[in-house]
Amino acid sequence: MDALINAGSEKSTLDLISKFSDKTKVYVVYFYPMHDLKDAYLEAGITLHFLNLKGTYSFAKGTWRLVKLIKQEKPDVVVSSILRANLMSRMACLLTGTKLVGTFVSDSYSKERTSTFTLSRKIGFTFFKWLDKLTARVPVQWISNSNAIAMSNAMELGVPMSKIKVIYRGRDARMMKQWELPDSKQPFIFLSVGRLIETKGFQNIIMALYQIIPEHPYVQLHIYGEGNYRKNIEELIKQLDLTANVILHGNVPQVSQYFSKAHCFVFSSWYEGFSGALVEGMMSGMPIIASDISMNLEAVIHTQTALVHKVKDVNDLSLKMKEMIKHYPAMIQMGEKARETALIRFNSEQIAYSYESFLLSLN
Repeated sequence: MDALINAGSEKSTLDLISKFSDKTKVYVVYFYPMHDLKDAYLEAGITLHFLNLKGTYSFAKGTWRLVKLIKQEKPDVVVSSILRANLMSRMACLLTGTKLVGTFVSDSYSKERTSTFTLSRKIGFTFFKWLDKLTARVPVQWISNSNAIAMSNAMELGVPMSKIKVIYRGRDARMMKQWELPDSKQPFIFLSVGRLIETKGFQNIIMALYQIIPEHPYVQLHIYGEGNYRKNIEELIKQLDLTANVILHGNVPQVSQYFSKAHCFVFSSWYEGFSGALVEGMMSGMPIIASDISMNLEAVIHTQTALVHKVKDVNDLSLKMKEMIKHYPAMIQMGEKARETALIRFNSEQIAYSYESFLLSLN
């Protein structure tokens, strides 16, 4: 992996491989000095190799260091995730003749992601997409977080669908405390989780909240996460005079422990891989509002397990937030149905078994 940052893929990988059987020995290799989850990996008994690359890229040095490590450890299979780690892993595995499994963890080339890019960023993006496509033939198989991600990346990179196995992200049901209805004396609280980046859609939630304030002046939005879009969000909060209604908590460990302080989980991302945060929301049993991107619709069903709003549509989101408040007893039942569904479909014990079995089948 690129680094051990506190993000979806890195957390999901930890949850997954910590449940592998004794048949499989796992080493985790990361290249860049971001160690947020280092202690968590070590506590899970996972051996780490840090290749300590300086700067943003250093691809040649990273590839050479990985080649040396592969020759030392002689792995049966290498699994790579995230673009920089993918590119270096492909070159190292090609040079050493090692089987490589690639992963699709996000809709990297969607129009939703690239629509806001500056010209200079589009040039860099096009270059790395070319590298990604050029080396995409190296992996012998691929694992994708969702069907939507598999189809999108297969088309963009020229990967045959026959080489892609879809395995959803999961969460440990034993670690997910069941949501409890908050004290009736507190205001209605919407909760959202994710990195503070533009495409997570936090600004849409804030603007939708602004629209419902006239009817529900004490409603609140609590956001858990950190990122480079924080200043933009803070400016929007001040501009709309919502400092009393929107609270930014930053990164917190085990964010699910705060779920029972809120009434509704809102997930308005513009694009995703397959969101572990959404799975956590479902497993808790808290009522959910989610955007209608295809990845979310593989997890939730409108009016059955969540209210679904049109992505980027602030007006539609505000209507769904009003509906959530107005018909809350029915929303609670919907949350209970989401929990039942998630415990069956996204329990990480079963997902880890499927993931490990797939890797073992390659030998």
